[in-house]
Amino acid sequence: MEAVKPGVNFPELEKDILNFWSTNNTFKRSLEIRENCPKYTFYDGPPFATGTPHYGHLFQGTIKDIIPRYQTMKGFYVERRFGWDTHGLPIEMLIEQELGLKGRKEIIEYGVDKFNQKCRESVLKYAKEWERITTRLGRWIDFENDYKTMDLSFMESVWWVFKTLWDRGRIYKGLRVVPYSWRLSTPLSNFEVGLNYQTVQDPSITVALRLTKPQEEETYALIWTTTPWTLPSNIAVCVGPDITYSLIKIKEGKSKGAKFLLATERVPSYFSEGSFETVKTFKGTELAGWKYEPLFDYYRDLEKKGCFVFLVDDYVTVEEGTGIVHQSPAHGEDDFRVCTKAGLPVVDPVDDEGCFQDPVTDLKGKNIKEADKEIIKKIKEKGLLFKYETIEHSYPFCWRSDTPLIYKAISAWYVKVEDLREKLLKANSLIHWVPEHVKEGRFGKWLEQARDWNISRNRFWGNPLPVWECTECSNTECLGSRSELEEKCKEKVEDLHKHFVDKLSWSCAQCGKGTMKRVPEVLDCWFESGSMPYAYLHYPFENEDVFKESFPADFIGEAMDQTRGWFYTLLVLSVSLFNKPAYKNVITTGIVLAEDGKKMSKRLKNYPDPMYLMDKYGADALRLYMINSAVLKGETLRFSERGVKEIVRTVLLPYWNAYSFFTTYAVVDSYVPSLKVESGKLTPPQSSNMLDRWIISRLQTLLSLIEEEMGRYHLYQVVPKLISFLDELTNWYVRRSRRRFWSNNLEDKQQGYDTFFYVLLNFTKALAPFLPFVTEAIFKNLSTL
Repeated sequence: MEAVKPGVNFPELEKDILNFWSTNNTFKRSLEIRENCPKYTFYDGPPFATGTPHYGHLFQGTIKDIIPRYQTMKGFYVERRFGWDTHGLPIEMLIEQELGLKGRKEIIEYGVDKFNQKCRESVLKYAKEWERITTRLGRWIDFENDYKTMDLSFMESVWWVFKTLWDRGRIYKGLRVVPYSWRLSTPLSNFEVGLNYQTVQDPSITVALRLTKPQEEETYALIWTTTPWTLPSNIAVCVGPDITYSLIKIKEGKSKGAKFLLATERVPSYFSEGSFETVKTFKGTELAGWKYEPLFDYYRDLEKKGCFVFLVDDYVTVEEGTGIVHQSPAHGEDDFRVCTKAGLPVVDPVDDEGCFQDPVTDLKGKNIKEADKEIIKKIKEKGLLFKYETIEHSYPFCWRSDTPLIYKAISAWYVKVEDLREKLLKANSLIHWVPEHVKEGRFGKWLEQARDWNISRNRFWGNPLPVWECTECSNTECLGSRSELEEKCKEKVEDLHKHFVDKLSWSCAQCGKGTMKRVPEVLDCWFESGSMPYAYLHYPFENEDVFKESFPADFIGEAMDQTRGWFYTLLVLSVSLFNKPAYKNVITTGIVLAEDGKKMSKRLKNYPDPMYLMDKYGADALRLYMINSAVLKGETLRFSERGVKEIVRTVLLPYWNAYSFFTTYAVVDSYVPSLKVESGKLTPPQSSNMLDRWIISRLQTLLSLIEEEMGRYHLYQVVPKLISFLDELTNWYVRRSRRRFWSNNLEDKQQGYDTFFYVLLNFTKALAPFLPFVTEAIFKNLSTL
């Protein structure tokens, strides 16, 4: 053992350790020597490689390193394969910008094959940077044996998942109103809506509709909306069956004599006391069948089909607006349900890119949000704009294009989920959640309201839906493997991407006239990440025994937003396939924000570069700072460089100084341990000194607590105890034992050295998963004794 000086440059020490690990293939060897040990399964959620990792990634990476390191030290074989989410909107958006394309139409004109090839070439642009930063963090993970969602083997297994669900009747195609990104010309799943809410200002208008049945002069129904762009497609209004409505007559002002219909509870919000008289009140059910004059002429011909009528439904409330809800069936879920139930047509004057189309000819080609002002102006010119305000509210934006979402009636492919709710909840009851409240709270509540999952996207760079339809009859075929496709088309298939498989067709076996052509959609990339437990092993085409042995995973971890994302899709697919959860334990955390409380932004430069920080203070300091924060309990962390610096001062330096003190005097005294070894482990020294017995007792308490809390995945309980013990070791034990190492009492000195060595060695092991660099350096030196 060498004597170590108190002065230490942690970043330089860490680089030496990185070189040591690399030279000795330490990570690989740690796996090889445990190859026949019990298996511990960990799934690494695949990130997009469309940018460099930020502190949110590094924080999750730290957790995903701590748990496998700990389980490895417990004697388990823990395979750790890095994964890449290579499909979907993130890379498509980048390539669109790179090529100067705007939207779906221009991509098709450019050529889907060329566009997809560009995506393939660019999708791993930052892979080497990810590997460099992740390695510098001290995370042990296999980049050589990584998996990619664009790999042929991965894609084929995803087809198997889809086909299995298809065969069980869990896939269907339907016309439904769904969240829609007009910038990307594609529907999104309901859980993607919650990924990007923003506070915005929108018009809030109340419009007067002239009643025609019962026909009375100057009698209007008042409707309220914050989406004026939906008014050109208005074909009905809806009232609540048990809501009381008042027909009031204005007694003064320019509207004197005019009559207005609205919910009785909402009258005070629109009219001052004494300015009106109540002519009559009605229950909502009495208004059924009343009619009104169309606000615009675009769909006036639908009057003869029963449109522009009062409908009745329970969803109407009087919490805001007028209690009379305008119906645009292509742009509202309840509107769609109520209108189709009444047999009314679903009209949609909005094209795939969010612009008006025929029959709204005067606004044709104009973006719907940009058209709000013109629509309001037209209504005002008609004398039907009753009230105009601006409201500030939270509104969903597309999580990839950062443009406002709309709801739009789209024909799409779905996985049945609503009839699985009970099974999903039962599977969730078997999962251990950290924090525990997420199980019955955020995640459990989400499962209780789980909706059928829209899994198709009208995009290009993704895993194609393996469904072929006949051009002449209703025949549909779903394929679940590459060999099935090869058998159908009678040629070798080396790539399953859209621009390859769309060219493959065959004669329809049912009618004998038509040709089987693939449907145009690709799969939601969340379907792929949810299929990860099967696809990364190419199951069931390979590794059947490996899969059965390792499923469900022992552990996964991501940020809280994945309760609407990866955690959810993993569970939906595992329950659909095997009626069990895909994971046993999950750590879900809060979000890492910039120090100013805003989202970290490279454009705003509101956070320090991770490599700069690790090269200045060391990765150990960064790891411990993040892991010893409220973010581990599901709360937010405002990232601060000062916090990392403080970890160096309060934790790393005291730990190193204690180690330096021990090595300095142990070398001077030529210390040789007199500890016994039983079953390959050092036994605690038998000291007569009270301080020795106290610190050994505190160590044993600490190790017992670590065993218990790590078993519960309560890292937030472990880290503070480690730091607390360090204080006991340095500020109590070492300070009060200094003179013992200078004295001539050889027996007491030997007991002190044995105790110090035993405690320092075992404490270093306890710290190792959390601070891998400094503990490696210390353990290497101590283990030479």
